[in-house]
Amino acid sequence: MKIKTPIILLLLITITISCSPQTHSILSTTLTTIPSDSTKNIPEITPTGIFIEPYQNVQSQNLVEYGKLGEDLIKTLTFDKFTVWSPQDQTIAQVILEQGKNPGMGIRELHQEGITGKDITVAIIDQNMNLDHPEFQGKVIKYIEFGSEKMDDSVSMHGPAVTSLLVGNTIGIAPDARIYYTAVPSWLLDAQYYADALDWVIAENEKLPEGEKIRVVSVSAAPSGIWSPFTKNLDAWDAAFIRAAEAGLLVLDCTFEEGITLMCTYDLNDPDKVASCIPNWDPATHSPRERINIPTSRTTASENINNNGKVQFFYRFSGYGGLSWSTPYLAGVLAMGWQINPRLSNEHILAILFHSAYLSESGQRIIDPKAFIERVKLTVEK
Repeated sequence: MKIKTPIILLLLITITISCSPQTHSILSTTLTTIPSDSTKNIPEITPTGIFIEPYQNVQSQNLVEYGKLGEDLIKTLTFDKFTVWSPQDQTIAQVILEQGKNPGMGIRELHQEGITGKDITVAIIDQNMNLDHPEFQGKVIKYIEFGSEKMDDSVSMHGPAVTSLLVGNTIGIAPDARIYYTAVPSWLLDAQYYADALDWVIAENEKLPEGEKIRVVSVSAAPSGIWSPFTKNLDAWDAAFIRAAEAGLLVLDCTFEEGITLMCTYDLNDPDKVASCIPNWDPATHSPRERINIPTSRTTASENINNNGKVQFFYRFSGYGGLSWSTPYLAGVLAMGWQINPRLSNEHILAILFHSAYLSESGQRIIDPKAFIERVKLTVEK
């Protein structure tokens, strides 16, 4: 399958992946399907521009004819460097794009302390990508493709996005972590590719010496379960998931059954204020595992192929990111914790994560990386 434009690619990914909310309805307080977009906790916004609505995808579109949209509307949109704005909105959009690079939640303050996930190895299973994006160039230790190598174009929107969120130079949570990357063709809706990729991670991990083992696998997809859009070999993923757990790997995915993240929208003008990250699903989804809200309204790295057949590297902003963005964020926070105390077990570090979380007025947990790191420090023997 050949993909030439970011708009087509985004549509393909939204339909076939992953962690993006699918269209279902909430029938009771105990959810058995993924919440629909209608359950978003969206503030009331009255756009000044005609026909441009909050949370609309305006990537690569010319918006000049719509006049001034204003900050409140623009910060809800999905846009990229190719979006053309009115003269009144050009600076506003650029500022929002830059603001969205900040991970928020005190992450950059932790970076200044040298807590960057250094010497921690993590794995990503996602779509194929070009490794030369300036945001993460040189950070992938090993890259292998399962099925996606049959594509003519080795780029995607999703792969670069999750990689930048985890280890990006300006965007990432753990910019000094090491990445093992397995690329899979999610659009085929065949979970066997994900299972094979996870088995590869398990095998690679067995070869690594102590101190260099892969600690966590970030999977921004739901390859099985009741939230899954996949149609083939869902049981293969479940079996691989069990094998990974038995091998000591912590696998973070977006399934109803095993996923532990939710999404919240942080304040772009005060991103470090944990209490200001508003949960996107209210009430929260009830699933077998306790969940924690992660900021997903972020700027991410992106790639496409231009009309001349060359790879373009750029950034895009999502005013309402899906669960896909929450998984690498959490993997990065855990990597920072393991940098402080690499002896923490998967169970122990997750317990610290939830105990350190901020509790909102509605009872939802919101990730608090600084409080998490402080608790991790207490586990280190003096």
